[in-house]
Amino acid sequence: MTLLQALLLGYLLGTIPFGLFFTRLSGAGDIRAIGSGNIGATNVLRTGKKWAAAATLFCDGAKGAVAVIAARLLLPSAGAGPEIFAALGAVLGHLFPVWLKFKGGKGVATFLGVTLALHWPVGLMVAATWLGAALIWRISSLSALIAIALSPAYFLLMGFYDYAALALLLSALITVMHRDNIRRLIRGEEPRIGSRSGDKSGTQR
Repeated sequence: MTLLQALLLGYLLGTIPFGLFFTRLSGAGDIRAIGSGNIGATNVLRTGKKWAAAATLFCDGAKGAVAVIAARLLLPSAGAGPEIFAALGAVLGHLFPVWLKFKGGKGVATFLGVTLALHWPVGLMVAATWLGAALIWRISSLSALIAIALSPAYFLLMGFYDYAALALLLSALITVMHRDNIRRLIRGEEPRIGSRSGDKSGTQR
């Protein structure tokens, strides 16, 4: 029951569509009708509203962190289980929000928030990996896929085997959610960070 409560708590937090809120607040309209149609920070950036993209990135990450911390504080008697299930719920909520007919983001920022809350040194390593890859290739989806794929190894190096298993599961799920991006990467058609394309390509966090 405790684990189900943690999963539900994480899911409800994960469903908050900050990209939709901030895009409308900025006057750019409905993010679902812009660029790729995704609600993540990368697509919000395509509106040209940098503050809205930054706010979306921060809040999408924060909801993942809050889910883990809340489970840790409110459900402390079951070991790391509540934290893990809350983390899983937060990412699932971002990917499949019930309020948006289960069409959400791709979970990268929320995953980063989760890793920071689970063990902040690993979160920093994931963020640094994303930043390094982004500086080299300037492609958000590629940078995210590299950083997330390495996250289980980072947790293993730190001795957090349960967290590593969670990261492996979430990494696989987020990679599947990026399948269209992977196809475009193979074809050399994936847009670069900051592009303001009007087509339906792109990634999302």
